[in-house]
Amino acid sequence: MQQVPSVPCNVEAEIALIGCILLDENLILELSDLLLPDDFYDAKNRLIYRTMLNLSKEGKSIDVTTVVSSLQASHLLEQCGGIEYISSIADLSYSTLNFESYCDLVSEAAVKRTTIAKLTKLAQDGYDGKLEAYDYVDRVEKEVFELSKRRRVDSFKTIGTVSKNVMTNTEKNASRTDEIIGLDTGFGSLNRYTQGFQPGQLIILAARPAMGKSAMAMNLAVNIARKNKSGNGAVAVFSLEMSAEQLVERMVACDSNIKLNYIKSGHIATKNDWTRFNTACNQLGKLKLYFDDSSDSSISSIRAKCRKLASDVGLDFIVIDYLQLIDSDGASGRTTQQERISKISRSLKLMARELNVPVLALSQLSRAVEQRDDKRPVMSDLRDSGSIEQDADIVLFLYREDYYVKTSERKNEADLLISKNRSGATNNDGLPFIFTGEYSRFREKKDE
Repeated sequence: MQQVPSVPCNVEAEIALIGCILLDENLILELSDLLLPDDFYDAKNRLIYRTMLNLSKEGKSIDVTTVVSSLQASHLLEQCGGIEYISSIADLSYSTLNFESYCDLVSEAAVKRTTIAKLTKLAQDGYDGKLEAYDYVDRVEKEVFELSKRRRVDSFKTIGTVSKNVMTNTEKNASRTDEIIGLDTGFGSLNRYTQGFQPGQLIILAARPAMGKSAMAMNLAVNIARKNKSGNGAVAVFSLEMSAEQLVERMVACDSNIKLNYIKSGHIATKNDWTRFNTACNQLGKLKLYFDDSSDSSISSIRAKCRKLASDVGLDFIVIDYLQLIDSDGASGRTTQQERISKISRSLKLMARELNVPVLALSQLSRAVEQRDDKRPVMSDLRDSGSIEQDADIVLFLYREDYYVKTSERKNEADLLISKNRSGATNNDGLPFIFTGEYSRFREKKDE
């Protein structure tokens, strides 16, 4: 007959923790941040620990007498084994030096029990015919992800502790030979304003169609993969408009200096061009660039794929082209476009913080730009701008004068405007770039 596995628990460690608190009541202050009453498996120990927490909150001392008295007042003493059980714990010789070890043993058992309970519930939910498959999978992934980083309630940080952290970080950064403390974007002028893209940031890159925002995004993706972690920066690219092949064609054109239409048509004329083409393909193939070109991607699917990628190979940067094409989970027919975009932008910001990586989301601008004399974009031009502007840490705009003014002397020039930057200065005049559309390439103007 098969033996039924026992429920994960460590009752001895639970008793030891209660004994330690009876020896040193100040330990309850530390333990209250680490364990909840429900983390105790034994019902008697659970009630005693809850009573100790209540005494602490009321500012009362914790000893055998006060614990017994409180349990008697609540008519719970007999459920806790009576005076004899509590007195027997006090009589045991537990060392408070082992307090953290006891806490870890109780916590580990509690995590296992919680995991078993949640996964059992999730398995039962799978039989619910009303629950859509993708919603169910997202629920499972979310629960598992939360379990994997089981939260312990952190205590407040004193300003003394925080100021020491600030001093340490500032001294460390002062010793750096470059200006980058985040991801190297590959563009020196952009690095100077941002100090590199930072973990948890939501970065918006917006422009009217044909300004080159997809090309700029792919340039940034390649730069970050190539210039960070010794060429091992992991970048996820979600393209809801173009195929992965189209994006890589642009990358190859940029790297090989072969015109994009030649690569698309296969009209690569010379042996030297073929050599450059093959070299670019091989070099790009060594980068940790990952593409998803599902045209119906939703926030939940993007988040799930990024979690998996982060778990499997690591993740440093996410590119989404573009924001308005993302499906909104659970949006009804009565949901307005502004509400839909608000939910998406907020979800992207939360994903950036959850995964602790910068997220670059491309965005369309409204037609209001075309209806005024000055075509340079401003914040209000962001389509459904309120929530995007609020959630974004950095807002970048691309502007090309020669697109609107055919006689402009600024041929092939582009300005990268920094209209919002929570971590630094803005620049609404724009950082000057040269845009070569036939090679899908942006270069800083000073490099030309």
